[in-house]
Amino acid sequence: MKKYLISVQLYSVREEAKNDFVGVLKKIAAMGYVGVEPAGLHGMAPKDLRKALDDLGLQVSSIHGPIPAPENVNEIVDTAGALGYKLHVAGYGPDQFATESGTLKAADAFQRAAELLKPHGLRFGFHNHWWEFDKKFNGKTPYQILLERAPDAFSELDTYWCAVGGDDPARMLRELGKRVPLLHIKDGPLDRNLPMTAIGEGKMDWKSVIGAADEQTTQWLIVELDRCATDMLEAVRKSAQYLASAGFGIARS
Repeated sequence: MKKYLISVQLYSVREEAKNDFVGVLKKIAAMGYVGVEPAGLHGMAPKDLRKALDDLGLQVSSIHGPIPAPENVNEIVDTAGALGYKLHVAGYGPDQFATESGTLKAADAFQRAAELLKPHGLRFGFHNHWWEFDKKFNGKTPYQILLERAPDAFSELDTYWCAVGGDDPARMLRELGKRVPLLHIKDGPLDRNLPMTAIGEGKMDWKSVIGAADEQTTQWLIVELDRCATDMLEAVRKSAQYLASAGFGIARS
């Protein structure tokens, strides 16, 4: 099985980062992470964040940001150039996918976003939660509609939320591997109302899921814990340690 680079979605450590963003980045680097996936820059200019990351030996695997549109595309492109990433990710909340018409509008926005970024050498992808999987419109889940109606957008498959929503992330990856360069890795009791755990301490079958990824396409395993019942930084540390020790991911020594 191929080993993938390990990144962490910085939303996981948002509370700690409010007080000392660079200090948190130092701790993440010490945990062995190769990359980070920002969701907001905590007031730092992109060039200043890039310097801090370079000093720590961290890459930006990808970023979560606004949906690209004509009015913000230049800023998105400039930020990507400063931070050195090529994959821009966004998404919508549950209300957007409550109806078929809302889902179609989301898909069209995603396709336009991909078309806007493509001339700049960037790719647009969407991140899912459970609400793209827990219903169907004319026999198709919102996730399936997004894939079909936004063919130029990639999927950053959140494997845990896919499972919580009632689908099988391993099956999904076998079918759609070439559309999935990024995997969000989180673990827990597979109950959306309960806290998550460090990777390897929940119910996810990681050998099955990560083993189903397309080895030519998948670039990063990105740890994300929306919330957990234990110390978040410790859970983030244990998650990197598990992925590396289990042979799924590449961490720095």
